[in-house]
Amino acid sequence: MKVNLRDAFATFSDHWSPRIAADLNGQQVKLVKFQGAFDWHFHDAEDELFLVHKGSFVMEFRDRAVTLHAGEFLVVPRGVEHRPVAEHEVEVLLFEPASTLNTGNVTSARTVAQPARLAPPSPAR
Repeated sequence: MKVNLRDAFATFSDHWSPRIAADLNGQQVKLVKFQGAFDWHFHDAEDELFLVHKGSFVMEFRDRAVTLHAGEFLVVPRGVEHRPVAEHEVEVLLFEPASTLNTGNVTSARTVAQPARLAPPSPAR
């Protein structure tokens, strides 16, 4: 299945609510838009890859912060507490096991237990 990222990100506007774009060997490719600060959390069993498509954000760790711009990615190892923060809206691809809960060890109003799937692309005319 071919996915045009610009078109896919244009299908939703809400922040902190990942959309499943594809499944791959027990992993999922998720698209998410966010702005502001997320909850501090960690994942006991899953690493996460954050790839910036558009914009920039800071991944905060308890001992440092890493700024990511479009075209850059960061892997957050399992067990490492982190918090993404974006001053302006950012578009990010997440690569992570299908079982990964967006808020990890924390349950909050931002927890998305069942992420929605992107709508299938319209047939070519």
